[in-house]
Amino acid sequence: MLMTIAIILAVLWALGFFVVNIGGGFIHLLLVIALVVFIYNMVVGRRSV
Repeated sequence: MLMTIAIILAVLWALGFFVVNIGGGFIHLLLVIALVVFIYNMVVGRRSV
């Protein structure tokens, strides 16, 4: 479920980045940062305390 949402957001981001330049560079930078954090959390996983 979460992976599906991430894929949909990535496709929409790519369309917005290459086709329609609405939000400027700042919104794309935030989305890239969010994607990097998401991938980092998927790789590292949750650690129990």
